[in-house]
Amino acid sequence: MLRIKTRGHFFSFDRPAIMGIMNLTPDSFFDGGNYQGLNSIIEHCHKMISEGADIIDLGAFSTRPNCGIISDKEEAERMIPTLKAVRKEFPDILISIDTFRQNIAYQSIEEGADIINDISGGTFDDKMIPYIGKNHIPYILMHITGKMETMHQADIISDNVCEKVRQFFKNQLDILRSFGEQQVILDPGIGFNKTIECNFDLLKGIDDYRIGNLPILIGISHKSLIYKTLDTTPAKALNGTTVLNTIALMRGADILRVHDVKEAVEARILVGKTNI
Repeated sequence: MLRIKTRGHFFSFDRPAIMGIMNLTPDSFFDGGNYQGLNSIIEHCHKMISEGADIIDLGAFSTRPNCGIISDKEEAERMIPTLKAVRKEFPDILISIDTFRQNIAYQSIEEGADIINDISGGTFDDKMIPYIGKNHIPYILMHITGKMETMHQADIISDNVCEKVRQFFKNQLDILRSFGEQQVILDPGIGFNKTIECNFDLLKGIDDYRIGNLPILIGISHKSLIYKTLDTTPAKALNGTTVLNTIALMRGADILRVHDVKEAVEARILVGKTNI
């Protein structure tokens, strides 16, 4: 289960945690542009927290297919004022920052963020791993292949995905642990550089790539493995998302990263009642 030390306090969870997605971008694949302006963002965070979110994940850089690459300056201008406002409004909530840039991570931690959620697992910015490692910052290490510019096109994995993800985790963890004890959460990167079948294999085989007893985050909310399989759209993929979130919980996921908090919390309650 998840246990995090941050801001001088321990946060421990005796059941899987729910991470609510708060996109600050105008172009994310599912809800881009829905929450523009601090009032709208704060209102949506209120909604997610009231529905049971344990963590709010702020993201200011879209990683959808064919996304444009924004500058560090633009990412910071989106992120930092919002982070300050969210931290002021919700002083006790865990805040995760979705960024692969070390300087954004540094600024965010200085402003009260708790977790860095790095889709590149430290491979897009060579300053990230040393910064996280030396400061022992809670860190979500996601699997990906290729570079920022090719994260959805190049090096697509089509076989042995659990072993390849596990080896990536092992390599990056060895580097992180060279700086001492770390607080790491593993994310297999469902939807990034993998075939649809490989994405389902990652969902089925959570313990095949878990290292030690580190917590596993599963992020499948409204993603293509759902809407392409069901021949629908991201906007109509809530039912499929809930089904796969339920399966992820039954397979041992420790965190669900979701757009729809209420449905994820209900799935957690019902899975908990089955004692699986």
